[in-house]
Amino acid sequence: MILAGLTLLAIGLADVLRRFLHRRALWIGIAVAGVLLLVLATLGGAYLHAVVGLALAALWVWLLPLDGRPRFSFWPAALLAVLVVALVAFMPARAVTGLFAGRWLATPFGPIGFDLLVLALGVFAVLLETGNVIVRAALLGEQAEIPPDVSADRDAPTAGAVPGLVPVAPSALDPGTPTASEPTPPTPSPDPGFRGGRLIGPLERVLVLLLTLFAAYPLLAAMLAAKGIVRFPEISRDGVNGGRAEYFLVGSLVSWVVALGGALLLWWAARAGS
Repeated sequence: MILAGLTLLAIGLADVLRRFLHRRALWIGIAVAGVLLLVLATLGGAYLHAVVGLALAALWVWLLPLDGRPRFSFWPAALLAVLVVALVAFMPARAVTGLFAGRWLATPFGPIGFDLLVLALGVFAVLLETGNVIVRAALLGEQAEIPPDVSADRDAPTAGAVPGLVPVAPSALDPGTPTASEPTPPTPSPDPGFRGGRLIGPLERVLVLLLTLFAAYPLLAAMLAAKGIVRFPEISRDGVNGGRAEYFLVGSLVSWVVALGGALLLWWAARAGS
C-alpha cells in the first residue's frame, strides 16, 4: 500500500509542478518536492519505496508530456491503474511504519495509519492536474477534436484562392493596371471568454471523490446531471458528425472514472487495513 501511495503522490506532485512552473523554477520545484518526499518516506520507514515511486513518476512524465501527443496513447494511465490496484491488493498496510507507528490520525472515517494516509494524499494529488493529463491523453488517443460549425463551410476559400486575399473587380483599378488582389485588413481575434476547464476538472473530481466516500449518492447524481444540463446548449449545436457530444462524453466519463476509481481504491484499502 505504501508503494502505491508514494507513487501516486510523486506523480501528482510532478504533474502539478510542471503545469505551473517552467524552466529553472520547474527543476527547483521538482528537486524540493523529491527531497521532501524522501524525508517523509524515510521517517515512515519506506525509503526504498519512495525511490521506486520517484522513478515511476519520472517515467510517467516522459510517457505523458504536457506538450505534444502522449507516448503509447492512453496505455500508461491504464497500466498505472492496474499497478496501483495490484500494489494495494498484494502489499497491504505495514505493521511497522517507522516513527509513525499505530493508528494516530482521527478522521470522519475512523483512525487511520501512515500508509493509508499517504495513499489518500496520493489519490488527492492525482485528482488535480494528473486527472487533466489522463483526460487529455484519452482525447488525443481517440484523435478527438471539436469540429468546426457547418456554417463555416460557406466561408471556405475556393480552389486556387490565397487565404487572406480577396479578388478586386477590374473596374476598381486604374486603366491599364492588371487585376490583382488586395489583402484584407486584419480583424481582431474573438474573445475566447473564461477558460476554466483546467479548474473545473479538478474541482469536479474532488467533489466526486468526497461525495462517494460520504455515500452522498443523490448529491453526486445531481451534480453530474447538472453538468450535462449546463453543457446541453453547446452540445445541441453539434454538427452532423456529433464531434462535440463525443468530446464532452469522453472527457467527462474519463474524469469521473478517475475520481470514482480513487474513491473505490481508498474504500478498499481502508477495509483491507481494518
